[in-house]
Amino acid sequence: MKYVVVIADGIADGPVDALGGLTPLESLHLPHFDALAGGYLGRVRTVPEGLPPGSDTAILSIFGNDPRRCYTGRSPLEAAGSGVTLSPGEISFRVNMTSLEGTDFAHARILSHNGGGVEGEDMDALTAALAADAGVAAAAQALGLTLHPTRSFRHVGVIEAGKAPPDAAYRLAEPHNILGQPIAPHLPQGAGAEELRAYMAASYAALRDHPLNRARAARGLPGANCLWPWGAGRATQLADFYDKYGKRAVAISAVPLVWGIAALAGMPAPRVPGATGGLDTDYAAKLAAALAALAAGADIAFLHIEAPDECAHAGDVAGKCEALRRIDARVLAPLLNALPHIDPDFRILLLSDHPTLLSTRGHDGAPVPYCIYESRRPAPPRKFSEAEASKEPLLEEGSELLALLFA
Repeated sequence: MKYVVVIADGIADGPVDALGGLTPLESLHLPHFDALAGGYLGRVRTVPEGLPPGSDTAILSIFGNDPRRCYTGRSPLEAAGSGVTLSPGEISFRVNMTSLEGTDFAHARILSHNGGGVEGEDMDALTAALAADAGVAAAAQALGLTLHPTRSFRHVGVIEAGKAPPDAAYRLAEPHNILGQPIAPHLPQGAGAEELRAYMAASYAALRDHPLNRARAARGLPGANCLWPWGAGRATQLADFYDKYGKRAVAISAVPLVWGIAALAGMPAPRVPGATGGLDTDYAAKLAAALAALAAGADIAFLHIEAPDECAHAGDVAGKCEALRRIDARVLAPLLNALPHIDPDFRILLLSDHPTLLSTRGHDGAPVPYCIYESRRPAPPRKFSEAEASKEPLLEEGSELLALLFA
């Protein structure tokens, strides 16, 4: 039997005024979502109560790990996905390139958690400017921080062991949860906070008037102008997936977080050309990579799609709805057609990792709908939605989902 886990990031939501008080899942006709929900529909708590709601804690659960035991922060997971190995005593951060608006750092307001979507050559130019700036270099040296840049808005920062606070008592805001707000109440607090704030301010001073950002402003785009560290943590270890479940797994995603969780669990996570974290991702290429891995001998493929989450963070109702339509037409429909040619016996688990609310543009820790479809037991379609799933029992432990899928 073959297994596919489709993680549609952030598709769960609350009532949206622009959709007549319905959620995107409730408002849309998504025939292949509904076909899968005809198998079994339920609710699951992917984020244990008391832990921060996010893809880090939720996807750890979905991959069969209890975040209460293994979660040390988001950044060590992303560091592993970016090929950055932490030594004992070091602390890593996820470092976003964000967009701030304001004449000075202390009174700025955050517009975008991802620098307005900056990536590729533009990001290369901005990180090169940071590397050449004396103020940024001095602030980084005071912190003991090395920045490992990527070509997306997601970077990794590592503080050397000798300069990392022994208790790692950082209090850091997640930039995607404070969009549109003044940054002052959300700047770093706790151990090392003064040095972190100085590093952020130095990056803003270096990039605010960068030619690339002036050109973006002329086109009506937000400037990609400030590094924002968050998700601090020390190295973590995960159980090997094959040792735990006796199944060969592969993870298909466009984001370092999922690559890192996969790497720590001993599973391959191939980089798929054309795969991005946005609405423009190559859905067909990601699906083809998952199917190729299954045909080559993998037992289970995790297929993660970030687009709905990014659209919700942007407050883009139409974009989130379009992401759902594309997942239905470009992922689920061809998946159902292709799997019987690889193995007539298969199961598909479809779920949201966590809700991402258009009303707040942030994450929520509420339970999410999930469904399990089995090829040997076809059933009439059922609406895949929060309201329909609320009629069913709640699975309290998200880390038990895979055991249920394999049972």
